[in-house]
Parts: sequence; C-alpha cells; structure tokens
Amino acid sequence: MERRDVHTLLDEVAKGTLSVDEAAARLANQPFVDLGYAKPDLHRGLRQGTSEVIYGAGKTADQIAGILAALVGAGETRVMVSRLSAEKEHELRRLLDPKIAAGFTYHASCSMGVYGAPPEADGNAYVLVICAGTSDLYAAEEAAITAEMLGSRVVRVYDAGVAGLHRLLAHLDDIAGASAIVAVAGMEGALASVVGGLAACPVIACPTSVGYGASLEGVAALLAMLNSCASGVSVVNIDNGFGAGYQAALIDHARCAHEGD
Repeated sequence: MERRDVHTLLDEVAKGTLSVDEAAARLANQPFVDLGYAKPDLHRGLRQGTSEVIYGAGKTADQIAGILAALVGAGETRVMVSRLSAEKEHELRRLLDPKIAAGFTYHASCSMGVYGAPPEADGNAYVLVICAGTSDLYAAEEAAITAEMLGSRVVRVYDAGVAGLHRLLAHLDDIAGASAIVAVAGMEGALASVVGGLAACPVIACPTSVGYGASLEGVAALLAMLNSCASGVSVVNIDNGFGAGYQAALIDHARCAHEGD
C-alpha cells in the first residue's frame, strides 16, 4: 500500500462511499505476507514512499516471482528487482502471471528488472550520474534507473574520467544545476574528489570493482573515496549503484518533502 492509496481510502470515507469499519479493516491487513521463504513488506510504500526492492542474487526465479506477485497483489505499481541475471530473468518471465510479465522490463546493462513505469519526475532539479569509464556503466545505469523509478529526472554523463579531464569540464553546467550527483568510478577512484570540488550539491561516490590487480576488486577506489578531501562526498559500497541512486533521489526530493510540511 502506497501513501496515495491511504489518501484515496480516507477520501472515500470523507465522501461517505466507504464506511469507517471497512476502511479500518483494510488498514488492519497484515503488513507483510509470509511466503515461507520470504516475508514481503506490504506497507513499506506507506512508510517510505516506495515499495520493497527485491534483491535477485541468491534467490531462485520461483522465489522472485512469488515475492513480486505478493507485492503487486497488495497494490504496488512499481517494483525493482536488482542483481537479476539474464538467465534468471528469462525463467522469471515464464513464471510470472501474464499481466505482471507484460509490465516487467529488463535492463541488461545493469542486471535490473522493473515492474511498472517510472513516475513523472517531481524532484527539485535532477540527479546527475557521472561515470569515469564505459566499463563502469553497469553501476552507473543501476543508479540512474533507481533514481528514475523513485521520481527523479536523471542526466547521464558517461566516460568522463579524470584521465581526460576536459571531458568532465565540458559538463560544468550539468554539475552546477544538479540536486545530487552520483560519481561512479573504479581504478583509483579519483573522480569523486574532482566532482566534489566542483559541485555545490551532495556527491555520492560509488566505487566499482573495475581495475587491475592492485585495485583489489574495488577496494582501492573505495578507500580513495573514503579519504576524499572534497567536502560533501559520501560513499556507498563497491558496485552499489542501487544504494547511490536511492540516496540521490532522496536528496533530490528533500526540499519538496520539507515544503510539504
């Protein structure tokens, strides 16, 4: 159940088209459903404004299908499935109810599946996603799609690493106008510090596992970003484009939420 569903429910009570007892019965529904292997949170949209996100790695296609069906059956109109391999997506689509399958889109570039369309963007400005190299696109696209599904307009700047600084400096206007920036980089992870020194908004640094031996599968970039001298830079885990995009979308909507109080 999402917040707008509660507003609709209360509006029906106010209009007299729904009794108080009927409304209370709907709200008293169990906030989760026990599937045995999982307990999908049916009220997360009510508490946080967006439904539970399904982490696909480690789950079978059967389990993902069951969780997705439970969330959609409870009224969720948008559900993200992260870390979903192409092979598992193929099996998942076969298992889904045809109506759910028709609304399910797979983004192979970042191994993410989404049910439903992104909402109309209603943030303060936009989320800027910058990635250092083409090899980092998988994490950058995970961040971008996540932010879009949470109602942010996203501007993408790809292959703009510090090895060719002119490529990044060509986007100073994009950096200046953003509500939040996601800086995605592997190798030495320097992009976050450079962007942090140019931006007036929060920068979420996302290290990737891209790099040669001493990059230690992203640990070098992670440590460099954690030790950034640029103010306003925070860091998510290695390859966690989802976490970076989610945080950026929250920042993009922060002032809107405050003004609504």
